[in-house]
Amino acid sequence: MSKKIRVLVQGTGFAGQGHTEAFRDMGAEVVGIVGRTETVVQQVAKELAIPYAGTDWQQALIECKPDVVSIATPGGAHEEAIIQAIEFGCHVFSDKPLTTTGESAKKLYDLALAKKVKTAFASSFRYMPDVLHAKRMVAAGVIGEPLEVECISHFNLERDIPFGWSHRKEDGGGRLNNNFTHKLSIVTSIVGEKILSVMGEVRDDLVKAPIVDGVHNFKKRRDFIPDNLNDPSLKWGESNVEWSYTVLAQLESPLAEKPVSVLFKHGGLHPRFHEDHIVIYGSKGAIYIKGHYGSGPLYLYDQNNDWTRMPLPNDIIKNTPIAEGDTERNWRYLIRELLSDINGEKVAPYQTFKEGAQYQQLIDLIRENNNWVDVSHLQ
Repeated sequence: MSKKIRVLVQGTGFAGQGHTEAFRDMGAEVVGIVGRTETVVQQVAKELAIPYAGTDWQQALIECKPDVVSIATPGGAHEEAIIQAIEFGCHVFSDKPLTTTGESAKKLYDLALAKKVKTAFASSFRYMPDVLHAKRMVAAGVIGEPLEVECISHFNLERDIPFGWSHRKEDGGGRLNNNFTHKLSIVTSIVGEKILSVMGEVRDDLVKAPIVDGVHNFKKRRDFIPDNLNDPSLKWGESNVEWSYTVLAQLESPLAEKPVSVLFKHGGLHPRFHEDHIVIYGSKGAIYIKGHYGSGPLYLYDQNNDWTRMPLPNDIIKNTPIAEGDTERNWRYLIRELLSDINGEKVAPYQTFKEGAQYQQLIDLIRENNNWVDVSHLQ
């Protein structure tokens, strides 16, 4: 990097700590962190050796004077903090969802354009190495014209994970916000970014979850599942978001004459029998990527009518940041693009608030469940 870019992080949980390490690894300086609880933010700042810690976001902007802010809180806390940061002149890296409604997300996108700040939207699993490999193969015509894509996943999440932001629409919860955003980004990166049409159905299979104190790190929430779920003193919170979804979409592809059909099928609470996967079907073959987010390996079905495992090209391996997990690695990839762009270097197009706003508007439409045709009268 041509200069040390200063970063202020909002959020002290898994994402906040992960963003901190990712920005540092990509050459930036994390100058401060902000959280809701004084004791927690002070402890996290001490553990991560961050010089400034506080609970007042506006004051932190004034004192830290960051070039970039990193928004690592649940989606319900994004809007006001992002508005303040943009008004302060900061570039913004935001985890998904951008906000909780399409209208508010569009407002943030418009404000960022007006203030001429750069933004990055972390639906970042498009940077999985095998996804990048699939993108290259499709662009090279290896499977002919892309015709359709299938994304199938079942997570079998524990139903008794403590009640929190992931259970509430107003806080940015739901499987569309936290799974579909990544899947859509993966598919558009491979076959084409222009989304022509969408329809879908959602379902809340959970209904309720136990209320438990002490959950701070999202990745450790399973450790807080109560031992006795029949305890009469246990309180329960009501879910108001989807835990399963089915979405159909059509994408325009520069590689195909007709729109590419896409199926997104996800069951957050349902067990899997076969492997989660992403498949791109073309006029001359197909590409299968194992894993719900394309973790690999990748297989090619060609004119020999057989599936062949394809190794990752060395240049993709060398260009992939090193990190503990897929989420952390993909954050680093996108952060590297954003920082290079800020420094005036040439970079490939990456996800910005444009996609963040578009995705949130699509989620609003899908949640309406307004696609059914009543056929009960047919004989």
